Amino acid sequence: MNYTMEHKSGFVNIIGNPNVGKSTLMNAFIGERLSIITSKAQTTRHRILGFVNGDDFQVIFSDTPGIIKPAYEMQASMMNFVKSAFEDADILIYMVEIGEQELKDEAFFNKIIHAKIPVLLLLNKIDNSNQEQLEEQVAFWQAKVPNAELFPISALQNFNVKEVFNRIIELLPVCPPYYPKDTLTDKPERFFVNEIIREKILLYYNKEIPYAVEIVTEEFLEDETIIRIRALIMVERDTQKGIIIGHKGAALKKVGIEARADLEKFFGKQIHIELYVKVNKNWRSNVNQLKRFGYNQ
Repeated sequence: MNYTMEHKSGFVNIIGNPNVGKSTLMNAFIGERLSIITSKAQTTRHRILGFVNGDDFQVIFSDTPGIIKPAYEMQASMMNFVKSAFEDADILIYMVEIGEQELKDEAFFNKIIHAKIPVLLLLNKIDNSNQEQLEEQVAFWQAKVPNAELFPISALQNFNVKEVFNRIIELLPVCPPYYPKDTLTDKPERFFVNEIIREKILLYYNKEIPYAVEIVTEEFLEDETIIRIRALIMVERDTQKGIIIGHKGAALKKVGIEARADLEKFFGKQIHIELYVKVNKNWRSNVNQLKRFGYNQ
């Protein structure tokens, strides 16, 4: 295929504190639920790329984990994904929400204000504010990040998202596409199976349970009309295993039913899913285990 000189491509990397709406924004741009969204912190653990292709452009969006001070090995690995997002960005999206004052990491913030590339500062969740608060926040952030172009948005209500997207296209460098034009993401199908199951666990279980869980899809068999999936839910302790399964298996069954409904929507096929629970002691602090789950780049 011959691309004229006018084809534009680039990496647009979204960073910010946990729960500011990064995944919601990315999904609004892409129109698919690539990143899982719940109200719990640390929902996004990996760096997920999602592509938007047009005749003369390819935007590679990158959703990253929310910025935190790492408390254990897995979180340190999550912050490495954020670091890498600074290194290959053509455009940086720094996302904040109404009422927020700072980034949880001073070094990352310094990188943003000294960035040599275009920075778009998106002030999200403006549907939760009034005019006066909005004007005050706009002034605050313009002073704090003078090198950024500021857009007030609501990712959830899709307000101003199109305007931001159009500006991204304007700022993209002239460049042939990096990926085949029919690609939606850099992640394999099993990754999304894992993420959808993990989302259900984030929604239905309390306290530390969701953070101690990792999903491994051991079988993904697809034919014309049905996909058969067998997935393993890893926990760190026996007590967590009992909680995940629930009384007479009721809790696990609920996760399976809800995950199946989402997977059928995602893949557009009938899904047969089997879930198992296994104890994998302290996997979050074990470097080899983390590597196996794709955390160490």
